[in-house]
Parts: sequence; structure tokens; C-alpha cells
Amino acid sequence: MKKIVVLVIVLLTYNLYAADRPMLKETAFAEVSKQIGTGKAIFLEVGSDSCRSCRVMGKLLYTVRQEHLAYPIYFVNVKKEREAAFKLKIQMIPTQIVLDGKGREVFRHVGILSPDELNALLEKYIQ
Repeated sequence: MKKIVVLVIVLLTYNLYAADRPMLKETAFAEVSKQIGTGKAIFLEVGSDSCRSCRVMGKLLYTVRQEHLAYPIYFVNVKKEREAAFKLKIQMIPTQIVLDGKGREVFRHVGILSPDELNALLEKYIQ
């Protein structure tokens, strides 16, 4: 029971902290497509601006992007671009995808990544 209470407090604190941050700006899938397979790995956040979990990830990615402006991190809003969801084989949102420099998918995750998980992922594939 103690663990549940602590977890709830941590999540509420995180959500309160995240509430004042903006989300990562969305990028049109046509623009993202131009970056795929150009020799540099890219990170895709696929979701919607009306999805709670997507907003949490979008705010986290906004913070990361502010610290690392050169990172190729993109947010594709599949609520507005349904064709992108089909092409990327999205079944649930939020989904994070890393594509290597040749355009091959090397990582896929559905749900929210913790800040530590996200940093480890970016260090492994994007830097």
C-alpha cells in the first residue's frame, strides 16, 4: 500500500511539473519523410495533441530538444495525419520509433518513456 501511495504522489508531482511546459512542435510527416534514410538516425514521437500520454511525452521531448537542439527529434500528429499512422504501422499512441541512417527501424516503444529511459535511448541511437 505504501508503494502505491508513493507512486501516486510521484506521478502527480511529475504531472504538475510537466503541466507548465509546452509540447514538442509537430512536424508534417512529409517533412519527416525527407529526413529518413539520409545517413543520420532520427527519433519519431507518434501521437496526438489530444492524448494525455502523448502530451506527457511531448513535454518531455520539448525539454530534451531545448537542451539538444541538434537532435533530430520529430513529433508526428496522427490525429491530423492518418496516412502517417498507416505508413508507420501505428497501432497505439504514443509510439516512439528510432530509424537508423539507412531508414531501418531499430527501436519501437508504445507508451510513456521515463526521462532516464529516453536519455539512454537518445545516447545509444541519436548522438
